[in-house]
Amino acid sequence: MSWLLLVLAGLFEVAWAIGLKYTEGFTRLWPSVATLAAMAASVVLLGIAMKNLPVGTAYAVWVGVGAVGTAILGMVLLGEPSSPGRLISLGLIVAGIVGLKLATPA
Repeated sequence: MSWLLLVLAGLFEVAWAIGLKYTEGFTRLWPSVATLAAMAASVVLLGIAMKNLPVGTAYAVWVGVGAVGTAILGMVLLGEPSSPGRLISLGLIVAGIVGLKLATPA
């Protein structure tokens, strides 16, 4: 259950990272409200997941899921470049996330 909560926390991290773009510096009300709610949900779920997971593993996976998800959505939604180097680098982050999962008992 902790791993599921951790991945969900990472997905909320993606939501708030992308949401920041749409807040236009927190000048738009509803995108700002949604972004702040996603921030809160992300951190709360991370904290709950850390009850049963090592802090280093949990934090690294949270950041990794957020980084990969945000980069992919940046490419898809915002037209950011998707060069082979970027895609390979994202694949390496995913490999690190999988490695941490496999190496962590819980």
